[in-house]
Amino acid sequence: MSEAQQLTARKLFADFHQEVVGRLDQLANHAADGGLDAAIELLSDSVSKGGVIQVFGTGHSEAFAMEVAGRAGGLIPTNKIALRTLVLRGGHDVEVLSGSSLERNPAVITELLEMTEIHPQDVFIIASNSGVNGSIVELALQIKDRGHSLIAVTSLQHTNAVSTKHPSGKRLSEVADVVIDNLAPFGDSTLETADGTGLGAVSSLTAAYIAQLFTIGTVARLAESGERPPVYISANAPGGDEHNSALEALYGQRIRRD
Repeated sequence: MSEAQQLTARKLFADFHQEVVGRLDQLANHAADGGLDAAIELLSDSVSKGGVIQVFGTGHSEAFAMEVAGRAGGLIPTNKIALRTLVLRGGHDVEVLSGSSLERNPAVITELLEMTEIHPQDVFIIASNSGVNGSIVELALQIKDRGHSLIAVTSLQHTNAVSTKHPSGKRLSEVADVVIDNLAPFGDSTLETADGTGLGAVSSLTAAYIAQLFTIGTVARLAESGERPPVYISANAPGGDEHNSALEALYGQRIRRD
């Protein structure tokens, strides 16, 4: 790498750092101003009543669901709904997981929900940067029809600039009870090279931060009300497996980690 190339790369590194930190600061200020309170109230109320936080995301947004469900420092009553379940437990051919056709197909959601144990007190979070794919909007519509509360994490700049792929004509942001903007720009790229190539995607980073704020806020709310929050400790810490297994058993097949 030439000296000029090194300087270009270092400038891009610094620019990306500013793009990320600036957005995290905005989210932190939004949370401090009460911008996440409505979501945290729904989450803590569900857990307090014995509910499970059901989380869904496709593509890169599945990382958001993984950040919420089944990790150390996270809430135990959480369940990640994943399209791969259609293959693992539904008999679909593994080839359906290649490409984006499955996440754009609203027809698979009824079957997916039939394989998910859902109770009336459960609350849902759906993460989708675009908020317009068929499976995302279909799941949102179906769980709202069932009477569940729904929190959306999406890019408002992106979703408002594109057409929905769902036959209802709706976007995720138009179905949810609470909408949290992940602050990603249209197309997700925050940087541009000299030839106009976009890079520096930020939505996964801001979504992970939002997921942790949800968890922190919910645990704090439960503790303030006098409840002992059901939180995972690391399986690699002494007593971790025993602690986690005992609490997981309270929810049975309602929480799955496959």
